[in-house]
Amino acid sequence: MIRSALGFAAAAVVVIGGASMFSVDQTEQAIVTQFGQPVRVITQPGLNFKIPFIQQVISLERRILDLESASIEAITSDQKRLVVDAFARYRIENPLRYFQATAGSTIRGNQQLGTYMDAALRRVVGESTFQLLVKDDRGGLMAKIRDQVNGEAAALGVAIVDIRIRRADLPDQNSQAVFRRMQTERQREAAELRAQGVEISDRIKAQADRTVTVTRAEADRIAREALGRGEAERTRLLAEAHMRNTEFFAFYRSLQAYETGLKSGDTRMVITPDSEFFKYLNNPTGKPAAPK
Repeated sequence: MIRSALGFAAAAVVVIGGASMFSVDQTEQAIVTQFGQPVRVITQPGLNFKIPFIQQVISLERRILDLESASIEAITSDQKRLVVDAFARYRIENPLRYFQATAGSTIRGNQQLGTYMDAALRRVVGESTFQLLVKDDRGGLMAKIRDQVNGEAAALGVAIVDIRIRRADLPDQNSQAVFRRMQTERQREAAELRAQGVEISDRIKAQADRTVTVTRAEADRIAREALGRGEAERTRLLAEAHMRNTEFFAFYRSLQAYETGLKSGDTRMVITPDSEFFKYLNNPTGKPAAPK
């Protein structure tokens, strides 16, 4: 009987001891509650104790958590409607405040943070232009959204580490209209560039044609001058030859005339044999034959 009682007491001690001890991991922080009310916050890892069966332990993350925001539509200051998709990274800085605001529910905390982030997105996008958001100052706008969400998230005991805009696009119907407008604009620019190219091409061709005409005219002038000089030199030489030996020159010119006039082929001449044309054929000296 005594052994049974001792065994029962030992088992009770083991059960109660096991129920009173708990450990906190390095990636966690814990809140000890009693009848639903927080009585102790544990932020350091290690072995801890609680009143068994009366106190409960709620674990919260110490690591950085992710929050995905649903896509929202917002209107910029220059009246552009955009579909904005963002995400945030946050850390639970004050476990007690987080527990009091969300009853320790991460889902409820994410819903509240999502509300803050959507409101900040709409405010910042509404104060910015389309070009600032998609090109010029996207980083600055994300920092502004983070600061605004941090100001509201402090009530949850949460600190926003970073907020990023994943996508900021026009709605599908607007995107199609913008695409068509951009396509038309590019086609207009292409046609304008082609027209400019044709104009430049025509101008270059006209310049080339003018240069060719001028070059040919200059070459023709130089050729005619050279030909004229050659003809003049030829005439001068012939005149000198004529002055030196008139009889030989007359004979040479007659031979040239025979060569030209008596070519092989279909040559017909109606002329008397004693004509002046045949004087060197009738007499090598070119003198008329003595009368018989």
